[in-house]
Amino acid sequence: MNRLDAAALALAADTIDGKLAAMAVLASWVDDGVSSAPTGEIVRGIPTKPLRVQPKDLSPRSNMNTVAGRAALIHAVAHIEYSAIDLALDHAVRFTGLPARYYDEWIHVAIDEARHFQLLRAHLQSVGHDYGDFPVHDGLWEMAEKTTHDCLTRMALVPRLLEARGLDATPPIQKKLAHAGDTKAVGILAVILADEEDHVAIGDYWYRYLCLEQSLEPEATFRRLIQEYKAPWPQCPMNIKARLAAGFAQSELDELMLGARAR
Repeated sequence: MNRLDAAALALAADTIDGKLAAMAVLASWVDDGVSSAPTGEIVRGIPTKPLRVQPKDLSPRSNMNTVAGRAALIHAVAHIEYSAIDLALDHAVRFTGLPARYYDEWIHVAIDEARHFQLLRAHLQSVGHDYGDFPVHDGLWEMAEKTTHDCLTRMALVPRLLEARGLDATPPIQKKLAHAGDTKAVGILAVILADEEDHVAIGDYWYRYLCLEQSLEPEATFRRLIQEYKAPWPQCPMNIKARLAAGFAQSELDELMLGARAR
């Protein structure tokens, strides 16, 4: 079994503890690089909890001044991180023919995401809750399913579009939690935000790599793909500093903000 087989097993794990155990195995893998694509079927395992619903069916955010309200918010972020484990694993196991660095980077992103999830889960448990206690939606994974056919489109619409939204959303969430006195959660989110800049930058790098291979202009292609797939346009306010660190050019951000204001 090579490392991508181990990544595929982690993706297929259908319990929370099973996923984390498989990620621990993957994190301790000692071979150099990846020799071949996974030999089995690519399947995503889904735990029985949390309950998955449509975004419209989620309850409004509770009061941040209550433990339950803060737990619901932290749970929502934990779900993003749990989903991000599977997204990074799927990036690695699904697409063939890329340089070894591509697979190495996405496996390491998955390991980071598992660490983020465990930090958030432990904090949830410290306030009397656990991952699975609140319903969630699966919007990130739905976009992954729409882009299984093409790595360039996947890099554009998952890490570079949807995951980049986390760069914008995290500081306001930190502000809410700080106002409510949850300094532990604020610190965890600071760790996550720093790592997510790198993760979006990895998506940006491979998106631009594939655009160059196909003689496509990256910024115009990105906007075209958002419209073609009816994906959500980036919203204002944007975290300009984080997005610049993740590979976006100021000229592109200006164009995206102009488009956001026109919508």
